[in-house]
Amino acid sequence: MNKYIERLQNGIFKENPTFVLMLGMCPTLAVSTRAINGIGMGLSTLAVLILSNMVISLLRRIIPGQVRLPAYIVIVASLVTLTELTLQAYMPALYESLGLYIPLIVVNCIILGRAEAYANKHPVGLSVMDGVGMGLGFTLALTVVSMLRELIGNGTLFGARVLPASIEPMAIFVQPPGAFLILAVIIAVMNALGIKSRQRHLVEEGCNGGCAACGRACDQRKGTDEK
Repeated sequence: MNKYIERLQNGIFKENPTFVLMLGMCPTLAVSTRAINGIGMGLSTLAVLILSNMVISLLRRIIPGQVRLPAYIVIVASLVTLTELTLQAYMPALYESLGLYIPLIVVNCIILGRAEAYANKHPVGLSVMDGVGMGLGFTLALTVVSMLRELIGNGTLFGARVLPASIEPMAIFVQPPGAFLILAVIIAVMNALGIKSRQRHLVEEGCNGGCAACGRACDQRKGTDEK
């Protein structure tokens, strides 16, 4: 598989920062009361991720190892400030809605984690695609969570009424407990689908339902490799 496509798929599916790695929980739980908030926060983080990965990858041979984390924070903080000023100038309503959580992008584990784990070890092209993949994965997760919360909690999507007036919205889903409930259900479904996928993979590899025999074969192969 092309390395650039692999980086993209990795961030969206295999290592989705919210649903798989469980990172960025603070904005996921706090700003996802409306779908527009989720998309806005996700796209803001996406922009910072792409630019920070690019800059850190370009400077990876220049930044001394002893001060790399402070350097990363300075770079990310500068980019977050630019993003905040852009939102304040061109999207004031979204800026007011997201509030404090825009500057808190500086300490988002996803951004610093990708800088340390990937951008400072790989060339610019792959680092940018890693930022795109992780950013899109985070945006997707925020959008799904916020759409479900807004739909169930308010009966609306993007501010437009969707559910009939006869259906009473469950207001708990636009409150903090609702965020945990929605996230828990999504992760439970993903885990269930992951177990099924793994079972299908074992069948394709020759297990064919004989799990005990498959396990013994794996143990024998491991012993042979160790010898």
